[in-house]
Amino acid sequence: MQRGGTGVPLHVAVIGSGGAAMAAALRAVEQGARVTLIERGVIGGTCVNVGCVPSKIMIRAAHVAHLRRESPFDDGIEAFSPAIRRDRLLAQQQARVDELRHAKYENILADTPAITVLRGEGRFQDDHSLLVRERDGAEHHVVFDRCLIATGASPAIPPIPGLQGAPYWTSQEALESETIPPRLAVIGSSVVAVELAQAFARLGSEVTILARSTLFFREDPAIGEAVTAAFRAEGIKVLEHTQASNVTYADGEFALATGQGELRVDRLLVATGRAPNTQALALEAAGVAVNAQGGVVIDKAMRTSVPNIYAAGDCTDQPQFVYVAAAAGTRAAINMTGGEAVLDLATMPAVVFSDPQVATVGLSEADAHQAGIETDSRLLTLDNVPRALANFDTRGFIKLVAEAGSGRLIGVQAVTPEAGEIIQTAALAIRARMTVGELGDQLFPYLTMVEGLKLAAQTFSKDVTQLSCCAG
Repeated sequence: MQRGGTGVPLHVAVIGSGGAAMAAALRAVEQGARVTLIERGVIGGTCVNVGCVPSKIMIRAAHVAHLRRESPFDDGIEAFSPAIRRDRLLAQQQARVDELRHAKYENILADTPAITVLRGEGRFQDDHSLLVRERDGAEHHVVFDRCLIATGASPAIPPIPGLQGAPYWTSQEALESETIPPRLAVIGSSVVAVELAQAFARLGSEVTILARSTLFFREDPAIGEAVTAAFRAEGIKVLEHTQASNVTYADGEFALATGQGELRVDRLLVATGRAPNTQALALEAAGVAVNAQGGVVIDKAMRTSVPNIYAAGDCTDQPQFVYVAAAAGTRAAINMTGGEAVLDLATMPAVVFSDPQVATVGLSEADAHQAGIETDSRLLTLDNVPRALANFDTRGFIKLVAEAGSGRLIGVQAVTPEAGEIIQTAALAIRARMTVGELGDQLFPYLTMVEGLKLAAQTFSKDVTQLSCCAG
């Protein structure tokens, strides 16, 4: 890609170095562009450093600890309480984080001569230039043809009196903690709050979750009900419709005032969502529009209100998943270098790594009704799934949402062990515009959790309790 036929490669500035930024930078180079990548912090962004990777490692370790302490097979396999050496777990976790950051980010950047990395904070001067200030005060003036804003998001902190100045945790401090607190309160009711609450509980904390409404209140109500039941069965306290009206911290202890009385804990994790990292960019100097939350406003091509400036990932209003950010970054790079690509999120799968996992794709019943679509739905409990019966773990359900009349599958919600491994099959079925009848006629391997999709589809036309094993 050349600029104006002069033989000079198009210059693309990329602000950030996470999933969206790296995908965009690499695709822009493939398209013939020269890239300047600007990063004010650690290379790699949230996912690999302080998000997806370390959290899933911690969650997996907690799952192993839980199974040693308690499983459906305790009558035949002696259970015991394992010693939790958090310092060693943390070292193992950080070593894998460092390994992946080096392999997937730092080494790739070092081996790509068309990408120049500037370590500093970038601010727009106008719609074609940035001022990058390094930590030592050195300044660089970067003139670009195209720019991608991919600065991600940071934990949003609610305005609870007493919280400011108190040593509360965000997800980053929780994941980096060298100790497991005896008592932990978690403020929040969605992905990060739920995942980390269960991980700390399984590693030895007495955990209380304060949910302003219910767990996963934006999703199908059955999801929150199933996860809440599973958590309470493990001894995790879930306080629904509960908010902290005041927080105090003294002598190493937090005191939270709530409508259900005072709660005293050793540590407090605030996980109430994430806010876009856009305040320091001086977007107004370039004329880039933001929404009420500070997120960069973009169209389906990832273009901002300024034609040559694009944005992708968590700093926009796109769903906050790294695979969405990377896909958006790739498409932004295609568009910045003369192509035409859009990001279709109609069949975007989402997974919460609790136990049981939560996975969704497509429309819920409420979403469909809001869009004017009449639905026909079925909910299959896991005591109808042979794999779950063989595992002696029937917590959860699989729900299929179909368009009334046509029977076309338009949404799936699942709360099951390994739901994340099930949901992509559902996404492909929706993308292929399959009906529930067609899904129920497919061959699924017996004694797998994904067979639950077939059984759920069959409930639209028959009583699956009356079927023989692996009936086709």
